[in-house]
Amino acid sequence: MRAIGFLVKAQLATVGLLAMIFAGLATISAPPASAEPFAQGDKVCLECHKAEHAVWAETKHFKSYRKAHKNKKAKAIVKAIGGRSMKKTAACKLCHYTQVQKAAGKKASVKSGPSCESCHGASSEWLNVHNNFGGPSVKMADEDAGHKASRIKDAAAAGMIWASNRYGVAENCMSCHGLNNAELDGKTLSAMLNADHPLNPDFELVRYSQGSVRHRYYAPKATENAEMSAAELSVLFVEGQAAKLVSATDALSKSDDARYQAAQKKRLAGATAALAAVKSVPEAAALLSAPTADNARKLVAAIAGKDLSGEVGSLLPKKADYK
Repeated sequence: MRAIGFLVKAQLATVGLLAMIFAGLATISAPPASAEPFAQGDKVCLECHKAEHAVWAETKHFKSYRKAHKNKKAKAIVKAIGGRSMKKTAACKLCHYTQVQKAAGKKASVKSGPSCESCHGASSEWLNVHNNFGGPSVKMADEDAGHKASRIKDAAAAGMIWASNRYGVAENCMSCHGLNNAELDGKTLSAMLNADHPLNPDFELVRYSQGSVRHRYYAPKATENAEMSAAELSVLFVEGQAAKLVSATDALSKSDDARYQAAQKKRLAGATAALAAVKSVPEAAALLSAPTADNARKLVAAIAGKDLSGEVGSLLPKKADYK
């Protein structure tokens, strides 16, 4: 009996040892965790979005790649934050350029000014999802509704900021045009402003998105760069003000620099006044009481499809003033 017990114990020990070995092998051979999403450059969008790409090629976003660093103030600003050139300085690359990688782990290099992925998210994780309409031979026109719904959801989960994600797009605009990128610290912001980096507190989404950068090509008139109706413009205006309010509120805690504080308070005051005009949607008042991104998204959801031109129409910029 003792011999049998010894054999059983030996077998159990062997099983345990083997389990440990296999567990170790599994750990060694397990695939590495996904790398950070990275931009692949405008050319990955060009094949399907030629019209949009053509619009971008005429914008200041596109042209800034060759012009921004030549600005008389640029060298002083770069020097103030410890850099040597805009294209090699991390703080500048956040907003002024698109950094492209050929593959995960490869070195990123500046390839263009702000581009598709600056607004819609780095594409490495979502591009293949976005481009799959149900199989390698299925075209977009033949995609079934169920697959389309899953594709939109899955691409968003992988980091794509769809044009339908109205708050996400507005939030992205404000991170740069409000000088409040999450990766910029207070010390850097202060140095940039003291070197005369611009901060336009009057940046407004309708004025800057419906002029030279407008690219709205939708079926059934997919070749027409559609203009927004008065109702659509009123909603876009409120969405922009919601993002501006949240951005300015957050920015005030980032730096006590007097110029930065003054500009952010002006942004905050403008957004507050604009949103106070929206009386018909209780979510506007809720956002003013607690200016969080979550409350802003609730407001954006609440105004979808509404016509707010009666409340904010007088606040919208004239078409002649579009940028």
